[in-house]
Amino acid sequence: MTLLMTFLTTFRRPSVGVLTVGVVWDIPVVARPTRPDVPGAHVARLRAIFARLPECREEDAWVGVRWRVAGTTATVAHVFGGEDQLFRIVFRAEPEEVMAFQHLGAPYFKADWGGNVVGMLIDDDTDWQELGELLTDSFCLQAPQRLVDLVDRPRA
Repeated sequence: MTLLMTFLTTFRRPSVGVLTVGVVWDIPVVARPTRPDVPGAHVARLRAIFARLPECREEDAWVGVRWRVAGTTATVAHVFGGEDQLFRIVFRAEPEEVMAFQHLGAPYFKADWGGNVVGMLIDDDTDWQELGELLTDSFCLQAPQRLVDLVDRPRA
């Protein structure tokens, strides 16, 4: 399947007046893989985790759902379906955890953007308790200290 597009350009030339030139392109249309919606059960579990964090707000993202610290642009986590039909959640981590995520392999990964952005594939086998701890840590990295002080975190 192709898409034919016509591009018209108008030139004003003093000796000729107005000249319109048309160009026709034959552009192939390539179907892009679709990104699946994150299952409601995954989003519900994430909502329960973020409900425990002060002033953490859910919002629609360009794809999927993200949680931010209220009143800021600081994203705590972003969950989405990939073109490969797998579901991922990305969040922030301490530098030593970033290195671990980079080397552990599936379901963990380091994102290609941001120095401290890591993530996990999420599916039916996800350890939601572990993910909750990681997301709490991400919140504490992104939130102002007055909110971090309100978070109940296990002591190491």
